[in-house]
Amino acid sequence: MTEASAHFRKLLADSQTECRALETYLRKHIPLTQAMQVRAASLDAHGLTLSAPLAANHNHQGSAFGGSLASLAVLAGWGLLWLALDHGRGTNIVVRDMHMEFLHPVNGGLHAACALPAPAAWEKFTATLTRRRKARLEVRIEILCESVTCARCTGLFVAYREAVGDG
Repeated sequence: MTEASAHFRKLLADSQTECRALETYLRKHIPLTQAMQVRAASLDAHGLTLSAPLAANHNHQGSAFGGSLASLAVLAGWGLLWLALDHGRGTNIVVRDMHMEFLHPVNGGLHAACALPAPAAWEKFTATLTRRRKARLEVRIEILCESVTCARCTGLFVAYREAVGDG
């Protein structure tokens, strides 16, 4: 078992508690998540899935608003890193770049599924973060509605740690 596999296995051991902790943090620190009614739906061997109801995230045509889909995708990527980096303790996590491809309208509940990174990518990311105090990781997120992929997103996230003694 790789170091990355062991790390994520430990994280998944209490996935319900982890999901509740993420929801609490998001509601407290990112007010948009309250308006969107974002929920941490699951954390499993595939990754993190966030959900939000269509009623709070629709556009003038009754389908999901593209801005809500993009926000949910960023939150899923950011949330996975926040969980994997010990609830962000001592680490700042930001989105650097995001590309989203919209494939189909979302006419039901919104679900953003962020896949766990490949073990080699995670190990490189954490080693770089330890060595340089800054690292980047690309994650893939799918927006699903009734098990259909309606959008795909690639997000590049940067994590950095302040140097000891910095303000």
